[in-house]
Amino acid sequence: MTDAPLGTAAASPVRRAGAVARDELLICLSHLRWDFVFQRPQHLLTRAARTREVVFFEEPTASPGTAAPRLDLRGAEEGVTIATPQLPAGLDPQAAIAAQRLLLRDLMAARNAASRRTIGWFYTPMALEFADRARFDLVVYDCMDELSLFRGAPPRLVELEKRLLGRADLVFTGGRSLHEAKRDRHPAVHCFPSSIDTAHFRAARRRTSGEAPGQAGIPHPRIGFFGVIDERMDLGLVDAIAAARPDWSLVMVGPVVKIDPAGLPGRPNIHWLGGRRYEELPAVLGGWDAGFMPFALNESTRFISPTKTPEFLAAGLPVVSTPITDVVRDWGPQGTGLVAIADDAPGFVQAIETMLSGHDIEAWRARVDRALAVQSWDLTWNAMAALMEDALAAKAESRAPARRTETTPAMLRSAP
Repeated sequence: MTDAPLGTAAASPVRRAGAVARDELLICLSHLRWDFVFQRPQHLLTRAARTREVVFFEEPTASPGTAAPRLDLRGAEEGVTIATPQLPAGLDPQAAIAAQRLLLRDLMAARNAASRRTIGWFYTPMALEFADRARFDLVVYDCMDELSLFRGAPPRLVELEKRLLGRADLVFTGGRSLHEAKRDRHPAVHCFPSSIDTAHFRAARRRTSGEAPGQAGIPHPRIGFFGVIDERMDLGLVDAIAAARPDWSLVMVGPVVKIDPAGLPGRPNIHWLGGRRYEELPAVLGGWDAGFMPFALNESTRFISPTKTPEFLAAGLPVVSTPITDVVRDWGPQGTGLVAIADDAPGFVQAIETMLSGHDIEAWRARVDRALAVQSWDLTWNAMAALMEDALAAKAESRAPARRTETTPAMLRSAP
């Protein structure tokens, strides 16, 4: 990552990064940070950036050293420009919204949005508080989670989502459960479940004699999880599995957010390794013997479609999950049957024991490869882009003046 400011703070509150000469501008308004975890937004927008300019507008940060609002821009390796609002500490909510509205306005002016096709791509309805006056040629709401059910969700989120659904031209959902929840609330809701970069994770199957990064000294068998560790994790289940099989090592990879790290189970066979970069994950997973997804069954997991499910499979790791609806229907007994489902610690232990001892791994991987052959983030993005082109064409046609029929003297004479 490199900082690439242009211009001066005195001339403009926007610190410019090198512009890319493309005919289309996509501005993503996100509640997530680009560098947090490489997941759905990063996969899709990296592909979007191959053919258009993409700006990823993050949530603001505040610090006592910031005298006036500004927008810091930096280029990501993936070809996306990351825009981070920097706000003075202590701004009241309305002042923060007003500041972000001005920063977004100046950004769009600096990027010549008025003379280009400009797409507003929303991941959070909360962004509508400051993007309500922005003029986009197309508005897309990529609903990857039911954010209103997450811990700490703002009370206004539900109302703002109603407004966003009223403004959006297209709505994409991150799974079938979300699609079923949103499909009657907008005329153009399309289901795009979590997809996969198969080649990236397949590298985990090529184990070398070297030890997996950060796992030297952790005994086998290793049962691993990777992803954000928050209120969606059933920590009691993790603890119970570790207690039932002290000879197994449970390896937990991912940032801990919104929960107190002091509350994490502390058994000696549970290893909390923290976050890892996306590029490191194949090597990390390559050091495991099986995977597990110990999601809690609560409101925050009611509509999730975990991206890590096909990633575990592409890595060649047999995996067991709690009965998350989309996992059961797409990958469990109601779907491909590639993921084992268990309700409790004894069920997890039994499923993992089968994976470690009585599992025909090569036959299972052959089934995995057949299932994943028809899925990829490239295919997902191409399908989304086609829908966007159709929607833009339809809007352009609706704005075109109606064809006039010239009335000729001959037509008048033939009239009764």
